[in-house]
Amino acid sequence: MRPPESEVPRHSVPDDAPAAGGGAGAAGRPVVEFREPRIADGTRMWEITRDSQVLDVNSSYAYVLWCRDFAHTSIVATVDGRVSGFVTGYRRQDRPDTLMVWQVATDAAQRGLGIAGRMLGGLLDRLADEGVSRLETTISPDNTASQALFTGVARRRGVGIRNEDLFAADAFPDSHEPEDLYIIGDPADAP
Repeated sequence: MRPPESEVPRHSVPDDAPAAGGGAGAAGRPVVEFREPRIADGTRMWEITRDSQVLDVNSSYAYVLWCRDFAHTSIVATVDGRVSGFVTGYRRQDRPDTLMVWQVATDAAQRGLGIAGRMLGGLLDRLADEGVSRLETTISPDNTASQALFTGVARRRGVGIRNEDLFAADAFPDSHEPEDLYIIGDPADAP
């Protein structure tokens, strides 16, 4: 599930060369760096989620714990040293070839720059050598932005994507929308 080498983001170096004066890369875009989250990033991840006003906000403790226990299967994007986006994920115990993506979030100031897609691609690249070849995530039926994001990831990687019902609204004790399962990279779905 690897894209052509020209599309692989570099994780320990900025995606654009800094312009004179620092802080911005080519075409005035910010310099973005990618890395595993650290415990200290949990608070910022919680803030980005809260400020999104659309994602389910977990407890601050959950984000801090995630940064400790699932750092290797997650990624953060930083701009000027500040966490500006993240992907939280874990490997499914019953399918170790599968990365389950829990949340994808980008700070409002950094949306529309392709950072979310680059985080997902970079995370998949990092885990590919460890046998991860599939990605799963859940998306509510009305979340067209997330549907487009994951469809774009599949397209750029040249792999198939499909969705199926997973959790009906009545599976949740609160007023939660249904969640559909999206699967990327399953050999059965090859384009």
